[in-house]
Amino acid sequence: SSSSGDESLRDRRSRILSRGLPKQKPIDGVKQVVVLASGKGGVGKSTTAVNIALALAANDSTKEVGLLDADIYGPSIPKMMNLKGNPELTPKNLMRPLKNYGIACMSMGFLVEETAPVVWRGLMVMSAIEKLLRQVDWGQLDYLVIDMPPGTGDVQLSVSQNIPIAGAVIVSTPQDVALLDAHKGAEMFRKVHVPVLGLVQNMSVFQCPKCKHETHIFGADGVRDLAKTLGLDVLGDIPLHVNIRETCDSGQPVVISQPQSDAAKAYLKIAMEIVRRLPVPPA
Repeated sequence: SSSSGDESLRDRRSRILSRGLPKQKPIDGVKQVVVLASGKGGVGKSTTAVNIALALAANDSTKEVGLLDADIYGPSIPKMMNLKGNPELTPKNLMRPLKNYGIACMSMGFLVEETAPVVWRGLMVMSAIEKLLRQVDWGQLDYLVIDMPPGTGDVQLSVSQNIPIAGAVIVSTPQDVALLDAHKGAEMFRKVHVPVLGLVQNMSVFQCPKCKHETHIFGADGVRDLAKTLGLDVLGDIPLHVNIRETCDSGQPVVISQPQSDAAKAYLKIAMEIVRRLPVPPA
């Protein structure tokens, strides 16, 4: 009958598809992976990733934290973490992460000249991502924070399908144009069965340093509205503050250089919310 024929065709398709998917394999020594994504570029995702990695370590000094820059075309972690140079190789030919502020970091920016553009097609990018995931000696990490590139393409799929991810965090400004892409980013993770821990509302409000008047430059509560639509939590708000930009540009992120500031406290709170929502890590 036609219905049994349709069923056998569906079974055959699902078998072929399942064969095509790579088997998820944990990264040696890494207990939990948290990815930060945005969908759209320019919303402060890398700044957020850096400060959240530092906040995870600051909240619990017993935890070891790593930071992986998965943005092959525009790596910004080296500058923000004040790191330069090429990784050393272990006897097993694995790259040793560079370390600053107690955080182990790996980035394409350590492997190419600072001003050299990476002019590569997709297959070369996939190969680079595979090396950054599999050919790095992270030692023993409680958390590996991955700063994803913008969009919902090859890199996001490759990372999601190759390694088990404990949770994803979506970063967006309250602006409608950014929220459209943040929505797509959250839906992409759901499609590949990665739990979305919540949203971060970045550049939420600007306070005039002279008169203290507050202005919602990118709109107010847009991320909260999106979170309701998606049935997700807002993990926290980060203000639009010149200190956040200046400290990252100088390689001294605000969580490290100004730990008592409101901005640093916002990141520390978000890091706590992330840990609260993570599954119990493997022993």
